[in-house]
Amino acid sequence: MGWTSLFLNTKNKKIFILGTGEVAHRRANKFLDGGSKVILFGNNISEELAKKGAILEKDKSKKTFKNLVDWSDIVVIASGDKELNEYVSSISGEKLLNRADYPEKGNLIVPTSFYIEDIQISLFTNGKSPLMARELRKKIQKSITNEDILQIKLQDYARNILKEKIENQKDRKEYLYKILKDKNINILLEKEKLDEAKVYVGKIIKKSLEK
Repeated sequence: MGWTSLFLNTKNKKIFILGTGEVAHRRANKFLDGGSKVILFGNNISEELAKKGAILEKDKSKKTFKNLVDWSDIVVIASGDKELNEYVSSISGEKLLNRADYPEKGNLIVPTSFYIEDIQISLFTNGKSPLMARELRKKIQKSITNEDILQIKLQDYARNILKEKIENQKDRKEYLYKILKDKNINILLEKEKLDEAKVYVGKIIKKSLEK
């Protein structure tokens, strides 16, 4: 298989996208939202992409493609021109390369992903079914509750306190499990009383450390 799931910080990364179709626009939006600089080659781009700072290149010369590949940190191939796709791929060398047409020919996958507040979830079916990746996304979105989101925020709050007071990571982990399983905390989160839950957590930690 060979693929390993990772998250890449793309802020200020330079992205060259070959193509301006639906897939290319989705890729461009994703990278622009991540703070990247994006240039697309094709016929036209949407007003939305232009407002976000995307640049359109129309010059078809080999020199232009070479310059764009050299400029970029990541190359995305998402055009309908098979010959052009293969050419740009061939000059990309060791660059990070995402191929929307033949994922296995690249070395970077851009999976379907989505946010639920601070949670980012990505799905990849090894190229077998992008449709099912979208369907699974819907199921996952339905299964994550508001209580789950509040628990994440509470865990983050507790971790920051514990990092200041407890050096041992395993000891911090035990505290976090106790907070996760605490019935009183879960009742407060069910009632969306996050601030009260934070106060309660603070008291639990303080009391435990005083023993």
